[in-house]
Order: sequence, then structure tokens, then C-alpha cells
Amino acid sequence: EALIEALQAQKDSDLDIRGVFDDRSDERSAPMIAGKPKLGTVDDLVEFARRTRIDLLLVSLPISAEARVLQMLRKLWVLPVDLRLAAHMSRLRFRPRAYSYIGNVPVLDVFDRPIADWDIVIKAIFDRVLGMLMLIAFAPLMALVALAVKLDSRGPVFFKQKRHGFNNQLIEVFKFRTMRVHHPAPGELVQARPGDTRLTPIGGFLRSASLDELPQLLNVLNGSMSLVGPRPHANGTRAANVLFEEAVAEYAARHRVKPGLTGWAQVNGWRGETDTLEKIQRRVEHDLFYIEHWSLRFDIKILFMTAAEVLRRRNAW
Repeated sequence: EALIEALQAQKDSDLDIRGVFDDRSDERSAPMIAGKPKLGTVDDLVEFARRTRIDLLLVSLPISAEARVLQMLRKLWVLPVDLRLAAHMSRLRFRPRAYSYIGNVPVLDVFDRPIADWDIVIKAIFDRVLGMLMLIAFAPLMALVALAVKLDSRGPVFFKQKRHGFNNQLIEVFKFRTMRVHHPAPGELVQARPGDTRLTPIGGFLRSASLDELPQLLNVLNGSMSLVGPRPHANGTRAANVLFEEAVAEYAARHRVKPGLTGWAQVNGWRGETDTLEKIQRRVEHDLFYIEHWSLRFDIKILFMTAAEVLRRRNAW
């Protein structure tokens, strides 16, 4: 209540407080706090932040409650938002430079959105401009591939699949169809592997040459993907019969940025079938490294490395 009142007392503030989330029971936590509604628990907050345009999360707990703060941060750090620990009531006093401020309210910076402010604009322009140029350059090749897919086997030219994108939102990813039309059982998803009998005659070549991924330039142009970022995985994919999100605790943090046509994991050899836990763990490690070290120069470097990796055809089938 003191924090909300202090924030609302700021002059010329553009802060819009949407609500409060509290793990305490209703007997210990009022339904309205300083005029703001209680919207649920911290677990509800994760889903709320994925459905609502939230820029900033303020954790209002005493710094001395170390275990509780850490427990909460483990749940919240996977979200693409700024995360701050309110220090307005703390008796611990650090040097002024240790704090950042929302108006006059001191906060401790915990996590920042990995790509924010003008960096979002720069990356979006880079993706759209270069993506359009690439689409124009590859249009004749894509037309030939589309014709070959149509003549090779019965079924559509494009394969469309729902996958998780930025902030865990579902997006529809485009690829050239490389497998015969089949209908797997619900919840059954088997990755392509060497000698896969589901592949069409031309499908194996398209996959090994990475030509099946070219339609994802359309995803880049519609804003659901970037040229560079963590690769979007099909929902329900498993490593050693364990769901990706269960195999790696940090898996959801990959969605703090848009998925990419290529990524740091792919150019370092961690692409293709993830039949062991180590493979998905290493892929996630590389994805998180990319997110924490993003720069436009890094994106350009990965694109050049991708061209070399495509020619090598390492782990591509």
C-alpha cells in the first residue's frame, strides 16, 4: 500500500499500475490495496504477464526475506519485462548509486528486458529490410522448390505448425513440406532423424540443405519471428522422452525474445535431432547466451556463420 501510494504521488508519471499479486490467503491479503485490485497469486502473474502488455514488475518484499525473494524471482525471470525490487521500506541503506529510481522511489535492478527501447526498433528494421531483400533474392529458388514439392508427392506445398514464440505466445511457423502427409496420434511428436521413412524423395534434400526453412522469411516479415534468435520448437517435443520444458529449468527463458530463422545454437552445431538431454541443455545454454549478449553486430556475425553452416550440412536431415 505504501509503495502504490508513493508511486501514485509522483508528478508527471506515466506509470499505470495494473494490479497486485499476492501468494497470501485472502484472510491476510485484502482484495483491494490502495485502490488497486488483487489479481491472483505469483503463479497467476506469470500467465497474466504473457497475456497483457506489462513493462515492469515491482517486487514489494523486504530484502531480508532472501529465500522468499529468490523463490519469486525464479518464477518471474523468464518473462520479457523489467524486474525491480522495491527498496522504499528497507532499513538497509546502500550508496545512492546502487539504486535506480521510479520518480523518488528507490528500487534495485534485478533483471532487464534483453532487448528494449531503441534496440527493439533497430532489430525490427534490420529484420524487415534484410528479410525483404532475402525474400526477393530467394523468390526464384523458392518457386522452384514449391513446384518440386508439389510434383514430388500429394499434399500441400507448405507445412504450417503452431509453435511458441515471443513471451510464450503461439505463432504459426511456415516451412516447405518435406514429409508425406500423415496424422500422428494426439501428443505424439517425433523429430526427423537420419533415414526417416516419413520423408518424401525430395524432402531429405530440402532438409539437409536447409531450403525447407526459407518460407520462414514470411514469419520474419509478419513480425512473429526474427532473422536471428532461438529456434522455435514444435510443441510437445521431447529429448530422451522428456519434454523440453521439463528437461531444462531455464527453457521458458528462451521466449524472452522472438524466435529466429537461425541462432547461436545452430551455428555452433546444436541443431537437428535432440535425442539426448545434453543436446537440449546445450542448445538452451547457447540460446540464453545469445539473449544476454545480443547486439546488431552479433546478429550479423551469426548470419554469416549460418551461410557457412548451411554449406557444411552438419546435423541437418
